[in-house]
Amino acid sequence: MQILIIEDEPRAARQLQNLLKKSAFDFELLDIIDTVEDAVLWFESNTNPDLVFMDIQLADGLSFEIFQKIEVTAPIIFTTAFDQYAIQAFKVNSIDYLLKPVQQKDLETAIHKFKKLNTTHTVAPTILKELLHGMQVPQKRSGILVKEGNGFVQIRVSALLYVYSQESITFGVIQDKRYIIDETMDQLYGSLDESQFYRINRGQIISKMAVQKIEPYFNHRVKLTISSPRDQEFIVSRQKTSDFKEWMNR
Repeated sequence: MQILIIEDEPRAARQLQNLLKKSAFDFELLDIIDTVEDAVLWFESNTNPDLVFMDIQLADGLSFEIFQKIEVTAPIIFTTAFDQYAIQAFKVNSIDYLLKPVQQKDLETAIHKFKKLNTTHTVAPTILKELLHGMQVPQKRSGILVKEGNGFVQIRVSALLYVYSQESITFGVIQDKRYIIDETMDQLYGSLDESQFYRINRGQIISKMAVQKIEPYFNHRVKLTISSPRDQEFIVSRQKTSDFKEWMNR
């Protein structure tokens, strides 16, 4: 069984690989892709795999955009950090999903279901529209529980300047203080107000209020000057530059 993983969180991709290795299924991992753009290029250059594990929120947008740009005939098992209420559309349209963090039993159940169907499951444009309409993002949060010493404190989201990932650890910065956030970048970004926070690349989320200056950078990217940078460089990925400028102008 040839498998393709489309996932922008390295830790989540590694976990999925480990679960597959522990399962009783023989598989060949073809590739791991982390953006909509690269996924489209991959499908243009390769035959469809037997099965695709696909995260919903990628570094440069929602994975549903892949289907709007190219025909994908491979069966899809979506992975998502959203709760079951938010993904009712998947169940209605008989699309398998795995709720993050993925559990061994859930993974094997999903693959068993795929094998039992034994049919190509193409995602139609009408289903995509229903998915996009039905996927309701949970109410945006006002606070985040973070680690401090041996305990936890809550910080206000409105005071958050930026978030970044380093060695699979998520950090949030407020003024000159850094906190560890016990969530993945996907989980956190999905709960933030997108009018105020933007994921400029796979490993960084910035607050609009923290952006002090935008400058051209090589390879059609832009570099940001951010409040309290803490030895971080903030480079907006090439595929997001245009959208980022539009977001800043709202």
